[in-house]
Amino acid sequence: MKLNRPYSLLEISTLLSCEFVGEENHIVAGINEIHMVEIGDIVFVDHPKYYEKALQSAATTIIIDKIVPCPPGKALLIMDQPFDGFNFLTNYFSPIEEPKEENQAFIHPSAIIYPNVYIGNKVKIGKNCRIYSGVSLMDKTEIGENVIIGANTVIGHNAFYYKKKADSYERLHTCGFVKIASDVEIGALCTIDAGVTGVTTIGKGTKIDNQVHIGHDTKVGENCLFAAGVGIAGCATIMNNVILWGQVGCASNIVVGEAAVVLAQSGIAKSLEGGKTYFGSPCAEAKEKFREMLALRQLPKFMNDL
Repeated sequence: MKLNRPYSLLEISTLLSCEFVGEENHIVAGINEIHMVEIGDIVFVDHPKYYEKALQSAATTIIIDKIVPCPPGKALLIMDQPFDGFNFLTNYFSPIEEPKEENQAFIHPSAIIYPNVYIGNKVKIGKNCRIYSGVSLMDKTEIGENVIIGANTVIGHNAFYYKKKADSYERLHTCGFVKIASDVEIGALCTIDAGVTGVTTIGKGTKIDNQVHIGHDTKVGENCLFAAGVGIAGCATIMNNVILWGQVGCASNIVVGEAAVVLAQSGIAKSLEGGKTYFGSPCAEAKEKFREMLALRQLPKFMNDL
């Protein structure tokens, strides 16, 4: 998420009522969680295991819970609870907006919007789209041309991202959105979560069956095909021309290579090379998995021969 203007480190530290390490005129241009950071961004880290990852990331300002050596050109904001500080900033710069009659949405005159569709603030809908009843398009959702969205689908709901506290879970405030390219078809009862601070994207020409879930900040490429029941966790990258058959589950922070095919009910636990067919949970190349299954069928005979 980019800020409405550049802020100085001193200004941000004043908002957070915290100490800082670095030049007071050090520039802060955006706020992003660790998977989405760019130069000029603030990120937070609250566990020594992840200090180095945050300090060496593209982020140039780090909210951290202790003073550590600060890399050149970067700055630190020192807080006991970095998560709370990050949440304060995202809420401050991108507060939740209540629904408005004048919601600044743009709907192309050629788009067909069925009854009982909810259209949030600043939504954009391109020409020749067809949005069926019961669909919810949450704030800032962007939809290209010739897009079809089936009944009761929700686009842009809050990211599933929580911090474990002593006796509860606290949500990381969602201030990202969803961007759907042209010629995409999305079935009924699907859910696509907004990015936490960035954008969840669906590439041009991708087709999605009913009851599919796509998590926050996931990047889906062009001309992909997802069958019913597919579930993709947050921050995954699905390259172009990937096929995921029914009930495939995909872990977060992985890459599925271009033109990969994953057969039904498989579980993707790590990144997959493109151009191959996979099966199983955790999945591997289908031929290998089929050989394993054949070997397992021989076990009863083998045991009886002992």
